[in-house]
Amino acid sequence: MAFVITSPCITEKAADCVEVCPVDCIELGKNQYFIDPSLCIDCGACEAVCPVEAIHHEDELKDKDQIFLEQAKKYFGV
Repeated sequence: MAFVITSPCITEKAADCVEVCPVDCIELGKNQYFIDPSLCIDCGACEAVCPVEAIHHEDELKDKDQIFLEQAKKYFGV
């Protein structure tokens, strides 16, 4: 399981999540940050510091946000 960065990141891109990630699994893509689902250790540190509440556990994604999980998988080739 992994955390997923959703649409509020597209306009914010604060990068607080990158600073706190203990496994460095967050990278900046073209329009937003992405979490590598194969490296994420499910610690939740990124979710706690996101100023726009853009990060959610994949099990708690709304249907409209599932696309962001797919985009992260595509970005990392998972």
